[in-house]
Amino acid sequence: MNLIKQDGKIKYGRLIGASLGPGDPELITRRAWAVLQSGARWLYPVKKAEESSYALAIAERGGLAVPADAEALVFPMTRDPEILDKAWARAAVRTIELLAEGRDLVFLVEGDASTFATFGHLARVVRQLVPEVEVETIPGVSSFAAAAAATGTILAEEDETLAVIPAAYGVEFIDHLIDEFDTLVLLKVKPMIDETVELLERRGLVATSCFVEKVGAPGERIVCDVASLKGEKVNYLSLMIVQNPQRARGELRRGCRKRVERKQVAAAETA
Repeated sequence: MNLIKQDGKIKYGRLIGASLGPGDPELITRRAWAVLQSGARWLYPVKKAEESSYALAIAERGGLAVPADAEALVFPMTRDPEILDKAWARAAVRTIELLAEGRDLVFLVEGDASTFATFGHLARVVRQLVPEVEVETIPGVSSFAAAAAATGTILAEEDETLAVIPAAYGVEFIDHLIDEFDTLVLLKVKPMIDETVELLERRGLVATSCFVEKVGAPGERIVCDVASLKGEKVNYLSLMIVQNPQRARGELRRGCRKRVERKQVAAAETA
């Protein structure tokens, strides 16, 4: 490994999280596109060694040539804390080794790098080990924003409320939030699909719910008759948008507007 030094200290490259959107390469931002072609070394996540990468596939569908030195980092799909700790440590150490060569690294992220993404944890661990590493996060289109656009759904307007949660919190929690928010986005709904549909049927919300799978990617599927999903095996990359048009709202406190009015009155009095 060739280390780049400046004033006797290792000069680390930047760690850049490039959000690529949920699947359609047309949604890659100009900033992310430029970084991918900047000469920075590519890193991309995989679930296991030698497996394909969803994030990398987005870049490839956009016509970008994968650099010969692009490297996969393994992030296993498990809740075993011991396995996860070891995998995260290996990924962070390898990232630091590459950054020590003085070259920028761009980590490919599906969706948005700040929303339920691998990059945030990787960057945090790297900074804990080497605080001087500079980190840049390039925002992108989230899966639920793309799903709303694909289904013609307005997630929130005016004074409406929105919550985005993993469906794994369970139906009791979802049932509670239905009364607290106008719109719920349930991410990674695959293991909870039957229970979620049954809840929506009980609450009379089937007609105002929609299921979206692999939004923007080949194989995208939109199902607005969510009751038909019971018993189906759906893709891991799936979500459900649930809207409760009958939600009872409390009184709004419009403090900002009142403060503006007081300022206007004070100005009129001193004029």
